Amino acid sequence: MAKKKVKLKRGPKIILSLIILLIVICLGLNIKNNFSKEKEEEPKEQEKDNKISLVMVGDALIHSSVYDDAYEDGKYNFYKMLDPIKSYISSFDLAFYNQETVLGGVSLGLSSYPAFNSPQEVGDAFIDAGFNLVSLANNHILDKGSKAIISANNYWSKKKDVLTSGSYNSLEERNNIVIKEMNGIKYALLAYTTTTNGLTPAKSYYVNIYDEETVKNDIEKVRDSVDVLLVSMHWGEEYNNDIIPKQKEIANYLASLGVDIIIGTHPHVIEPIDYIGDTLVIYSLGNFLSGQEGIDRLIGLMVAVDIEKKEDKVTISNPSTMLTYTYYKNNNVKTDFKVYPFNMLNNSILNGYKNYYNKYMSIVTARTDRVVVLPI
Repeated sequence: MAKKKVKLKRGPKIILSLIILLIVICLGLNIKNNFSKEKEEEPKEQEKDNKISLVMVGDALIHSSVYDDAYEDGKYNFYKMLDPIKSYISSFDLAFYNQETVLGGVSLGLSSYPAFNSPQEVGDAFIDAGFNLVSLANNHILDKGSKAIISANNYWSKKKDVLTSGSYNSLEERNNIVIKEMNGIKYALLAYTTTTNGLTPAKSYYVNIYDEETVKNDIEKVRDSVDVLLVSMHWGEEYNNDIIPKQKEIANYLASLGVDIIIGTHPHVIEPIDYIGDTLVIYSLGNFLSGQEGIDRLIGLMVAVDIEKKEDKVTISNPSTMLTYTYYKNNNVKTDFKVYPFNMLNNSILNGYKNYYNKYMSIVTARTDRVVVLPI
């Protein structure tokens, strides 16, 4: 009788087990369906990735005081000069600066004003800090002749993650405008200078000298192939915070050709930001790293924007600004160079820094209210 009793109890257990198994299978199917839904939704998530951030700063003007301060233990170390600002710059996807002095390298003999040649270790430090867009077209590119240009361009050509523009070692390189892509957004950088300090390049491709026909041809090559077109312009009048008529003329011409952002350098001081239609015009970013004298020449401008692409429509939004300051000790010999963002300053680094901030930001925003001034 006991055995029959046991057999009768197994029936409900088997049925219960089958029910549990069915529940597990259904749950598994539901999890699978949910996973499939997540996969289907991936394109929507991908849309969020069609966005890049860009920051732009001014000139790296490497006087002997700067490279002498960088020399230690038989080599040049510029990393420490950018340490205070590195975390900010490296937080952006793209970061632009103007390499004002040619990086011909130590073997050609270093030199300072008026004919510069700088250590290539300068470039190493800027790349380490996050810079990956570099203008090479400026009035000092021809200072030390063809050898320095070729050496510098050979150096930059090895930096595959860096896009340079404005100086080349061949006509083929000059005419092959590089288009890069990040997060589904295609972009190009063109760079020109209006002056070479009266020097004539041995080869036309050693430096892009501005003229309307050349610029028009270059822009037409890439305008329809990129989402964002940046043009670096080395223009204007040195040490003048005001925009001169020639800058306005060039800016209007570039805007008419569909340039998205015009990045101005050369004056070594800050000039206003403006818009021409949808074209953002930064007339002068001033100096970023410099051994020059005078507060005007030690304060530079940073401009940041967001670039977003949705359904083939590209928007450049949220323009914001912050100032930079090149600090150094000056006890007969300039030492301890460091570049600070103004939001890291105090009165021991720059006495009266808040007043300077208000003064120079009033210059920056004199022509537009579309730019956000970041607080310090």
